[in-house]
Amino acid sequence: MSNGSLPVVTTEAQFATVRRDEARLRPGVLALCRRLGHGDVKVTRFPDGSLPVYAVGDRYVLKLYPPTCREHWEVEDRVLRTIDGRLPVPTPRVKESGEFGDWRYVMMTRLRGEPLTEVWPRTGQRDRDRLAEQLGTALAALHAIRVPALGPPDWRRFLAGQRDGCVERQRARGLDPRWAAQIPEFLDSVPLPESPPVLLHTEVMREHLLAVPGPDGGWSLSGLYDFEPAMTGDREYEFVSVGLFVSRGDARFLRRLLTAYGYGDDRLDAALQRRLLAYTLLHRYSDLSWYLEEMPEPPAPTLGALAARWWSLGLS
Repeated sequence: MSNGSLPVVTTEAQFATVRRDEARLRPGVLALCRRLGHGDVKVTRFPDGSLPVYAVGDRYVLKLYPPTCREHWEVEDRVLRTIDGRLPVPTPRVKESGEFGDWRYVMMTRLRGEPLTEVWPRTGQRDRDRLAEQLGTALAALHAIRVPALGPPDWRRFLAGQRDGCVERQRARGLDPRWAAQIPEFLDSVPLPESPPVLLHTEVMREHLLAVPGPDGGWSLSGLYDFEPAMTGDREYEFVSVGLFVSRGDARFLRRLLTAYGYGDDRLDAALQRRLLAYTLLHRYSDLSWYLEEMPEPPAPTLGALAARWWSLGLS
């Protein structure tokens, strides 16, 4: 590896060894920034994320994709260009994207605001009501946008494949056998809708949302980012991550979000809660064992009780 290139990566294992190795990454990152005309600004690595991401001065963000993640680059680049300026919440604007050696990159605008993970403890009820309504409206707008040639090509086949391997995947991730044994019967009991696929972010969480204080001192959403895992599918698949990583059992927040999205009171019911848990089990990144450690404990050790607690809607 020369001083002006990024490390050679041909496997996931190789990427795992270099993704946090700044001694190996930084020379190539700085060379790429110079090539893009940003050689005179400070370049700082963001601490989080599955891919290397850097602040390039105050105006831009550089995201890198190793050869093993080329599909993620294609998805993020296409989605960001398609949705640019079309949501009520800002999203990054692509300034430039392309190849750098065997790697791919996107240079995008940097959004204003603080991560919602940091803002949340400082919010009051009025703030959270506003944030819920803004996010629900933004997701409705996102789902109305069409992005050509975004997979999976057959949603029903994707779900069937996820279902076939569901129990084995959850067991491999450490799920207690008492929970795993309930999965087949639960999935059999939950009919999932046949509906036209929509554009999904799939990882809407506090870590991927930004907020700023407004003139009244309250907080408002100022950014939604990280579209590399975007896909097309049923709209309710989106609310898996919303329930697990944004509302986190907060019934008022989730209900206001879904109402702003377009759900009437007659659709905010136990059947919806069960569908959202079914999609959680079928989600491509699902890890129920981890969620059980992070989320509120259900009143009983059943999947039905889990659905009602984690996607609480304030039902009597």
